[in-house]
Amino acid sequence: MESLGDKLRFARESKGYSYEHVGRETNIARRYLEALEKEDFAKFPGEPYLLGFLRNYGEYLGLDVDELLSFYRAIKIQEQPIPVEQHLRTAPSFPKFLTVVLIVLPVLAFLAASAYFIFLRPRTGNAESVQEQTPNEYILEGVNMERRFYRGDTLLIPLGGDRFKVELRDMADPLTLVIPNGRAELSLGGDTDLDLDGDGFTDVRVTLADYDKASPLSGALMRFDTNLQPAAAGTEPGSAAPLQNTVIFSSSTAYPFTLQVQFQGYCMFRWEIDRRDRSERYFSRTDEINIQAQNGMRLWLSNAAAVKIQAVGAGRTVPLEVGSAGEVVVVDLRWLRDEDGRYRLVQYRVE
Repeated sequence: MESLGDKLRFARESKGYSYEHVGRETNIARRYLEALEKEDFAKFPGEPYLLGFLRNYGEYLGLDVDELLSFYRAIKIQEQPIPVEQHLRTAPSFPKFLTVVLIVLPVLAFLAASAYFIFLRPRTGNAESVQEQTPNEYILEGVNMERRFYRGDTLLIPLGGDRFKVELRDMADPLTLVIPNGRAELSLGGDTDLDLDGDGFTDVRVTLADYDKASPLSGALMRFDTNLQPAAAGTEPGSAAPLQNTVIFSSSTAYPFTLQVQFQGYCMFRWEIDRRDRSERYFSRTDEINIQAQNGMRLWLSNAAAVKIQAVGAGRTVPLEVGSAGEVVVVDLRWLRDEDGRYRLVQYRVE
């Protein structure tokens, strides 16, 4: 029976197409084309991206996309482990005395361990418990700080002549931070924007760099960044303002803006408006969508070159460059306030 990878490869070779030719036509990177033909699905950043590339590649080769998806689902089913009950056709039979031994021995071991911990274990202090009982207070000096925080620790962040307190309240997954006007949650590898003074705009971005949810008493490594001002023209990547890329609009006031999105090929597209409303869909060639936001939005794209995006606001239209062919990207667009009081709509990549 012909496999998924063979079907794709035979179709491509029968048309005389090279990987480079297909990549130029579909905006899918060569490494993903090869991975599909080799059925090496681990190369993809996630199943939604894999399915989007498979649809796009199959459509380009003139294949039945539904049949390709059926091939893929069959492979995934075969990779799943066989349930344990199917391996155990008959229940093992043990002599009665072995059954008694297997029951009694764990009970005796448990009683012995309990006696040790209650009566014999040395009474030493627990460093983690001490850490838990003595929360510390820190002050952000400069534009950023990276350190390990523990439950109850607080950070004072200077802003506009005042100091705003951020407290690490809950060490569950996700972590919970308490700020002056509410709470914020943070997951490993993720970031969140904090509005400390309640004016509707980001004052500090927090990133959770390291955290073991199985051992919350070991603390959480967090980075706080206040250097969110838009880069000046000609600023090189990695210079004084590393978190942003392009200034789209500049104004004395922030205003709602709209993104006009046109799709030139299959793409899994996700968008989140003002850090609240999130939607996700597969789009194909000629599809269009308009998205409006007040303060900002985040975009996820499975194939950056398959999407044409324009920002519209205050009577102006600005085309955006979000990525190259076959690139999976995450992009933020957000109003930020400069030190001089002006507002800038900034586009930056989220790594």
